[in-house]
Amino acid sequence: MTVEVEVLGKFPECQRCKKTLENVQKAAELLSERGIEVKVSKVDATARETVAKYGIVIPPAVAVNGLVRIAGRVPSVEEVKMLITEVSG
Repeated sequence: MTVEVEVLGKFPECQRCKKTLENVQKAAELLSERGIEVKVSKVDATARETVAKYGIVIPPAVAVNGLVRIAGRVPSVEEVKMLITEVSG
């Protein structure tokens, strides 16, 4: 099973959005070493389709398999790892 993680941020990136993406990518890299497949993508939080899909989100935000799990702050690598591990079973 592949866990899909979307980082919702502004374009051009602010420092908080950039750090969130870095932390998510690092968590995905660490989990891949344990056999958990993670697909990370960057999404424009201000795009109409993003707002329609997720509601009003304060960037940065992290969605795991389509559900916003973190919004308005930069999560730690450990927090992201725990979220992805919960979802992956």
